[in-house]
Amino acid sequence: MKEMTDLLCRLIGTPSVSGSEEKTAALLADYLQAQPGIRVERMGNNVIARKDSFSAGLPTVLLCSHHDTVRPAASYSRDPFVPVTENDPQGRTRLYGLGSNDAGGAVVTMIRAFCGLQELPFNLLLVLAAGEETSDPAGITRVLPALPEISCAIVGEPTGLQAAVGEKGLLVLDGHTWGRSSHAARNDGVNALYAALDDIAVLRNFRFEKESEIMGPIHLQVTQIEAGEQHNIIPDSCHYVVDIRTTDAYTSSGIVELLGKVVSGQLVPRNLSYKASLTPLGNPLRDAVKKAGLGTYISPTSSDWMRLPCPAIKLGPGDSLRSHTSDEFIYLSELEQGVETYTKVLRSLTLQHNGNTLE
Repeated sequence: MKEMTDLLCRLIGTPSVSGSEEKTAALLADYLQAQPGIRVERMGNNVIARKDSFSAGLPTVLLCSHHDTVRPAASYSRDPFVPVTENDPQGRTRLYGLGSNDAGGAVVTMIRAFCGLQELPFNLLLVLAAGEETSDPAGITRVLPALPEISCAIVGEPTGLQAAVGEKGLLVLDGHTWGRSSHAARNDGVNALYAALDDIAVLRNFRFEKESEIMGPIHLQVTQIEAGEQHNIIPDSCHYVVDIRTTDAYTSSGIVELLGKVVSGQLVPRNLSYKASLTPLGNPLRDAVKKAGLGTYISPTSSDWMRLPCPAIKLGPGDSLRSHTSDEFIYLSELEQGVETYTKVLRSLTLQHNGNTLE
């Protein structure tokens, strides 16, 4: 437990905002290389580890999490890069620091489970990725083509040690409206900001006709807006951003087409590939989760799962509600429980290979 906590403290103390993860990548690679029977390679700031016993004749299960973080919130009351332990009113020990919960807790517990598990009927492959928080193409997307065929995966994120058997996708739209500038004292311009507000009101009240039976409704929020250069000029253009959490009820391109018909301006998608994900019914991962006695749910947040070409679940210590917040923390007890949970799920996992059941 102490070694795992010390590693997490070192990660917190090493800034790794997305795009600048070189030092945590080196830290993790050095740590894994020091473990017996582990082979490690770097691909950019992604760290890949496999055991010496890795066999091309066995199916492979991917364990993946990420070691990058968001930028610290301005409202932090403590240094986000200084790990500090404190007890809460119930006597539980919290470890504070940026990335402690998202996703440092998953990283260190996955490492401990990966290193500790022996004699499984399948290979384990560990990928600690960069750039998850910004969907950086230099992250896990860069790594996947170089990996062997993956049977299934566990994505390490803070889930309260429940198994997410689905997660909503992400569609970000840039909204644009245009007008005609003039002096604000006259009434002869066309205000692009007003046009944007009209479109935003339409989007706010829009209801999608179809709803996923498993994942529920699509959620849409306008999160940013920008217009105007100074107080006395009517703006001739306005830009706003729409954040949409998608489901399996619509494709991303279908959503863009639907919304484009109800607004006066233009909606431009940033990426159409951030799909919603579901663990197929009957998949061995669902059986393993059930055997391990874990609860299941549909996650409203996206992760590297949407980039994986194989069935997966999302699972890890910590609470998603603490992610991206000031004074982020994780309970030390959650770390110990995380190792136990990953171990239990992997030992419960039964895979088919070449027509044979591997147990």
